[in-house]
Order: sequence, then structure tokens, then C-alpha cells
Amino acid sequence: MSRTDAPAFDGKAFAAELSTAPGVYRMYAADGTLLYVGKAGALKKRVASYFNTSPKAPRTLAMLAQVARMEVTVTRTEAEALLLENQLIKSLAPRYNVLLRDDKSYPYVLLTSEQWPRIAVHRGPRAVPGRYFGPYPGVTAVRETLNLMQKLFKIRNCEDSVFRNRSRPCLQYQIGRCTAPCVGLVDEAEYAESVRRASLFLDGRSDELTGELGAQMEAASAKLEFEQAARLRDLIASIRSLQARQYVDGHAADLDVLACAMQGSAACVVLLAFRDGRNLGTRAFFPRTNGEENAEEVLAAFVSQYYAEQTPPREIVLDREIPEAALIESALGDSAGRKVQLKWNVRSERAGYLDLARRNAEMTLATELTSRNAQQARSEALRDLLGLPDVAKRIECFDISHTMGEATVASCVVFDAAGPVRAQYRRFNIAGIEPGDDYAAMRQAIERRFRRAVEEGGVLPDVLLIDGGAGQLAQAQSALADLGVDGVVLVGVAKGEERRPGHEALVLPDGRELRPGAASPALQLVQQVRDEAHRFAITGHRGKRQKARMTSKLEDIAGIGPRRRASLLKHFGGLAGLKAAGADEIARVEGINAALAERIYANLHGLEPSGASPTSGNE
Repeated sequence: MSRTDAPAFDGKAFAAELSTAPGVYRMYAADGTLLYVGKAGALKKRVASYFNTSPKAPRTLAMLAQVARMEVTVTRTEAEALLLENQLIKSLAPRYNVLLRDDKSYPYVLLTSEQWPRIAVHRGPRAVPGRYFGPYPGVTAVRETLNLMQKLFKIRNCEDSVFRNRSRPCLQYQIGRCTAPCVGLVDEAEYAESVRRASLFLDGRSDELTGELGAQMEAASAKLEFEQAARLRDLIASIRSLQARQYVDGHAADLDVLACAMQGSAACVVLLAFRDGRNLGTRAFFPRTNGEENAEEVLAAFVSQYYAEQTPPREIVLDREIPEAALIESALGDSAGRKVQLKWNVRSERAGYLDLARRNAEMTLATELTSRNAQQARSEALRDLLGLPDVAKRIECFDISHTMGEATVASCVVFDAAGPVRAQYRRFNIAGIEPGDDYAAMRQAIERRFRRAVEEGGVLPDVLLIDGGAGQLAQAQSALADLGVDGVVLVGVAKGEERRPGHEALVLPDGRELRPGAASPALQLVQQVRDEAHRFAITGHRGKRQKARMTSKLEDIAGIGPRRRASLLKHFGGLAGLKAAGADEIARVEGINAALAERIYANLHGLEPSGASPTSGNE
């Protein structure tokens, strides 16, 4: 159901026509901006409460003064309304809602589904077939888990491209952390059993696993298979010694502990996670409160939004009671398919964990506020240095990276008032220019980024930094002029004497050069953004260059198709091994004759091939 009224919004009349069903309501400003999304057990009663004469917080009054229309969506249950509210808040980011802001995807442990499964850290969409264990609060906990898995179960962690092309065991086999399935040193059934045991461990069923291994050890001993029994004994001992477990009420801890610290409208929520008795570490979140100063409301919004995407544990311990706790508890239980409990008045071990999370939240928030204040001071100094009317709300920086013209990549990084906005970083693969032409590369990157913004009405930066001097700046200025983009302050960042940090010159379109010096907070901000653009460009360039070198060397040789390429790489364990081989050794590979071997050797070493005629076909 949707309602639209004139800008002079009559909230009482709107509420009077609503039903008492549960649902979600949305408030809009006159320009169409979404101000707020809320849920209600009874829409009529909840919406009417905004427009009665009861006292309201200044933040609420400021929001209501902007409301020009409202829309509602009826749901079947209040729990369903809570889920819809969370989805809308995440996708639409209303101006007055508390927003869980976290640009990083959560890390998981991935156990792939294939003939010889591998175990790895995974971030982002779950596109790879397999089982995902997590999420973990941070990548350190994931890496510790992977380290444990390799010690206990010796499952491979190499990429498939490496695995398929090995001809001899790697170092992981030599140090006892892999059984080398790549070269057939373990049979498929034994490897599958190791994978199954690893799954039990990652599922938190380590007691079940050790019991099963104990029974197998006794059976092997009864059959006089003492070597097998000894291996199982050592595995059981390793599991028990490596898994330092923490207990609550005599049971292995399986809970999350959440504490919220606030100073004004700045908030920090710290999550302390335990799974199967293992402390997975802590993670700090900084929700965007949009003026909300009530810690209970902030924590409630965090719990609803965070666990809308992550599977909740059976128990969530909070440092304070939150509004609508019973509803949130019910909704989380429905989504998890089992009972989930929210607790706040706790004792003994839980109280100790809660105190630890609370102290971490307070300390982390204090550090963050110090960092924010420094960032604000740098932003204000840049405003004064460039003569801007206000502090730049969005800064973008472009950089070009290549190696003697090879694999040219342009980067674009974005900073707002709080720092880097990594979710909006972009890379551009540059093509169709003369190798090494940085001017043309910069122009192409600028055109591609801003043409889309012009055509689709996208956001523009207040300040655009160009890593380079007057030449690169002129290309950017010309590209923006051709696209009809104005209102963007352009600044070139030219390296100083002997490329020393702090000696950079800021080049302006009118020809002026500013040299604020190393002590300038404004230059420190420019350096921070420029260095991040450089790092991001270098990372993309190296990846592109490595990919090209791994594939194009053989693909460019006539007579080398996918089958022969795979045979060569598998025989020599990769391109490096192939390059180190002589022509005679290459010719011993099945399907490679002497003439083709000579041509392969010559191509890999930049030599003219001998007069042998090429082999036709492309197997």
C-alpha cells in the first residue's frame, strides 16, 4: 500500500486512514530523499505517535519538519516487518536511521566441493561451490584456523592452477602440512576422510570427532595395526592440545558478546565471538548514528542489522537491555531455525567477557575520535589552503601504474570526511594507447569515470587529485571540459625534490604551485589520499602483469593449444620450471616434438628459433 500527500503533510490525517496491521513505514522529504524507515506492530498507532503533542527529541522534531509524504507496507507479522525494515535500511541508507557501516566483507573458511577439496580464506559473494564456515570477526582468526587445519588434517590450500600443474610435492608436504594429492601420494578415500574430519572440527563438533577417532584407534590396536593406532593417538592429542577451549557454565562457549560505547552521537560496538569454546577475537564497528544519542537504540539497530546477514549463535550477551528485545529475539530465532537468546543481566564468566568487551569499546571509540579529530583538522587545512567554500565532502585521486608500458592500470580512490571509502574504489584497465603514454592513460581513465557520472547523474567529487604534474593535470582538465563537468576543484600532486615526502608541489589549473611543506596538515591529507591511490594502482598492475605473464607466453606460440599447454605446465610444475628446461628436456613431454620444443625454448628466452619447420595444428 502506498500513500502520497502534498508537501504540507498532514500526519494525523494520514495515520487515521491506516490499519492496525504490522508493517513498515517510510518518511520522505519534498525532494524525494528518504528520511527514515521504521517498523510497527500496529501501523496506525505507531505513525500517529509521531504527530501527537507528546514531547519529542530534537532529532525527531528536525526529521518531522522535513516530512512531505509517507509510504507504508503491510506485513503479516511484526517479525516480518523487522526483517523488511533491515533490508530497506541497508539498501536505501535513510538519512535519520542508525546505519551499520562496514565496508569490509566478513571472512569465512571455505572448504571447496571438488575431487580434491582445498581449504582457504574467503571474502565476498559465495560463488565458489563448497562449505563456508563463519563468519569470523577478523581475518587473523581465519588464518589461525587454517593453520590449525593444515597441522591436524593436512588438507591442501594451494590454488587449483598450481595444484593441477605440479609434478613434484611442494614445501607444504615436506614440512608435514599436506599429503600431496597433487602428485598422487594419498588415495582419494583417505583424503576424503581427512576432509570429513576437518568439517566436523569446523562445525564445532570436536568432542564427537575425538570420540570417533578414539574408537578408530582402539579398533586399529585390536587388529595389531599399531602404526595406524599411533597416528590416530597423535591426532587426538593434537586436537586436545591445540584447541584451547573456554567454558561457560561448564559447557564450551558458543556465544557473541556485544558492548556499545558512545560519546555524543559517535558510537562504537565491539563484538567478542566464541564458537565451540574457541575465542575468535574481537571486531569493532562504528555505526553511523545520524544524530541518535541513545546507546540502547544504537545497539538494537546494530543487532537487527548485523544478524540479518550473519547466522546468530544460540546466545547473544549485551551490555544493556535494548528496545523490543523479545521481537528481535523471535525474529533471529526464526531466521536461524533454532532458539536464540538475548541476555544482559549476566554473572560469572559472561560478566567477565562483557567487561572485556565494554573496556575494548570505550578504548576503541576514544582512539577513533582522536583519529577523526585529526582527519577533520586536515580537511579544514585543505579547505583553507585551496580556498574552498567548505570542507570537501568527497575527494577522489587518480594514479597510473605500469612497467615500461606493460599492463597499464589506472586507479581511482575515494575519501570522505571519515577517511577512505573502499567500497567505491575503482580500477581501469587502459587499452588503445601507446605503451608508456601516461598522459593518454590519465585522460582515458578520467573520461571513463566521469562520462558515466554525466550520463547517469552520478556523484561528483569536491576535489579531484591527479598524481602527476602539469601535463597530467592538463589532460584531466581537458577531459572534464569535453564532458561538460564543472564545479570540481582540480589539483595535481607533483613529486618534490629527490621524490622526498613532504616536498610535493600542489599544481593548480591556473599555473600556480603551492608548497605547504611536510608540517602542513593539508599536505598530509593529500599524501594520504595519493599514497592510497598509488597502492591501489600498483596492486592492480601487478596482478594484471602476473596474469599476462602466466598465460600469454605459451598461448602466443603456434602449435600450443590447451592440452599441450597443460601437459607442459604439469610436467615442469609451472612456467618457471619450463623456462629453466632445455629444448631436449622439453621434447620429452608427450605431444611435443623436437621442432616444437626448439620453438618453445626460443620463445621463452627471446631467441630466434632454429630453421625447424613449425608443427601444424593446435591440440
